Amino acid sequence: MSTNSALLVMDIQYPIINEVGDKKEEYLKKLQDTINTARENNIPIIQTIVDFGQNMPTFNPRSKGLRVLRDKGIADTLVNSTPVLELAETDILVKRPRLSAFAGSDLEIILRSMGIDQLVLAGVSTSGVVLSTLYAAYDKDYELTVLVDLCGEPDEEVHRALTEKVFPRRAEVISSAEWLSMLRSA
Repeated sequence: MSTNSALLVMDIQYPIINEVGDKKEEYLKKLQDTINTARENNIPIIQTIVDFGQNMPTFNPRSKGLRVLRDKGIADTLVNSTPVLELAETDILVKRPRLSAFAGSDLEIILRSMGIDQLVLAGVSTSGVVLSTLYAAYDKDYELTVLVDLCGEPDEEVHRALTEKVFPRRAEVISSAEWLSMLRSA
């Protein structure tokens, strides 16, 4: 594992977190425990959230993905939104108007300024922000780890296909327990 790692926690905000269904409380506890251990090991925590901005100037109704958010009644709630998990003083919050954590945000500048070359990904949804961010980060030559149990997706089959077939081609895919074990033994 690189010594220049950051834990990227993506889209843990209402109503997106509701996509994990009845596993939400268990998911949030496991995620918070992972964040706490990362902090104890001086791993920076960067939370990214979707925010279309006041009056939604970045919301393009021609975008199929954004139309889905509008049709679900979610789009209007993603204006001036905040993360579900409390930020520590050392955490960084990045707001963005698209699926990838890099699109329309200052994430790449932040990572370069911090000398980060390895990203550990967690977030909701596996087929949305995690997939989009993984591909963007891969193209930018980041070393990638995906915490499989901290990626939420309403469609279990899609989650399985991505984490077992697609992600391993570009990232290490492990459980949060495995990652935390690696941190503790380093």
